[in-house]
Amino acid sequence: MAASWLLFPGPHSLYRPLGLHIPLRKLTGGTCWEVGSILKRFKPRTAKVLHRRMSSPASKDHLEGQKPPLLVDDHTVATVRDSKIFVLLRGLPGSGKTTLAKEIEQKYKDNSRLISADQYEIKPTRSSGGADYSKLDAELTTCFEKREASLVILDDTHHDRERLDKLFDMANTYHFAVVILEPKTPWRLDCAQLKERNQWKLSLEELKNLRPTLEKDFIPLYFGWFLARRDEDFLRKTSHEFLEQLGNLKAFKKRVQAFGYEEKQKVDLLKHFAKSPNILHCTAKFCDYGKVLGSEEYAQQEAVKKAYSKGYTLHISALFVTPRTAGAQVELTADQLLVWPPDAEKEVMPKDTFPRGSRAHVTLGTAAEVQDVQTGIDLLEFVKLQQLGKEAETLGELTGPVAGKVSYYDNGMWMVNLSSKIEVKSIFSGYYGKPGVSVPLRGSKKGLLSQCQIM
Repeated sequence: MAASWLLFPGPHSLYRPLGLHIPLRKLTGGTCWEVGSILKRFKPRTAKVLHRRMSSPASKDHLEGQKPPLLVDDHTVATVRDSKIFVLLRGLPGSGKTTLAKEIEQKYKDNSRLISADQYEIKPTRSSGGADYSKLDAELTTCFEKREASLVILDDTHHDRERLDKLFDMANTYHFAVVILEPKTPWRLDCAQLKERNQWKLSLEELKNLRPTLEKDFIPLYFGWFLARRDEDFLRKTSHEFLEQLGNLKAFKKRVQAFGYEEKQKVDLLKHFAKSPNILHCTAKFCDYGKVLGSEEYAQQEAVKKAYSKGYTLHISALFVTPRTAGAQVELTADQLLVWPPDAEKEVMPKDTFPRGSRAHVTLGTAAEVQDVQTGIDLLEFVKLQQLGKEAETLGELTGPVAGKVSYYDNGMWMVNLSSKIEVKSIFSGYYGKPGVSVPLRGSKKGLLSQCQIM
């Protein structure tokens, strides 16, 4: 899925259907909609129609409704400034991508970089295979490697899957979350109008050949909340502290058999959990690029469209460990539950009933050969035991940022209910890259989780 945002169609779109020939910009001085002064110039019937159009709910919401959250929502703006985000503008030539790209660049001018295919005279064609992206990619790579910007904006049609896969790989390598935005101008798929608007002077036939590749929503591998860079770094350090303290706990050392070790054998949990996601996130919906039943319908939900590219604060209430996974339990708010699928828990444990959102988590690490999806299943096992009234043993207490009582549920299941919830900022978006891609994780305290893998 890519979010579509309605750009301002320009002054002519209001007056053309009324047979008017004077631009509204000239009538209003180019600064505001002075309805009264405009209406005086036209016949009563024309004025009535014009007034109805300009005072309709659609026109009132037009200016704000056209913009993505990263332009108008204060919390989102603050979150983006603390994140590493790769924005891909997608759409047909002349649809309004450049206008939107420049507005985003201006909003984040202190930490953004706009790169456009137009700068390199890369003409949009049905297949990007023949286009020369070498210079553009070199600039992108330099921007990423030298950390020239934390918000990188790429303006191109982005209609070719092979080309997009290369960009997704670059995002993975440099630990950037991806946001795909499409302008939703009234003419965005109108090839007749685009023929007049696009700077490449593409013919009607050329535009019609491109259109099928851009008509459908772009569905990711999964949707979710991706942690802002600073909060992600903090949570990684916190998870390191958690695993280190738990591993040194006397009660834990007596119960390491479940992890495949001899009793009292020293266990390095940082090595045990050998893999971690490239970008820490809380998955909302696994889609497999649209192959999963119901994923396209999910992407079309109004709540999902409104949430896309919006900033959210996630609340972490507990940290847990099993022989397979290490994770953080997330308590979703009512607003966040709007994009949580009602069958998310049933997908993995169909015979049990859980409160909606019980599976919400952040995977901190997994043992070798264990997939990330197991973390949510392990969390539900904790919830199931709690629902059944299973009383855990309290076997100690951790201190510092992971302060809380240590509970043990048998079979290597350990949980720390945090004395104070951890709040982390995040962006709701999609992961569009390949599954199972391993990339080196940037350094952290004592080399925490030295390798990460996206599952």
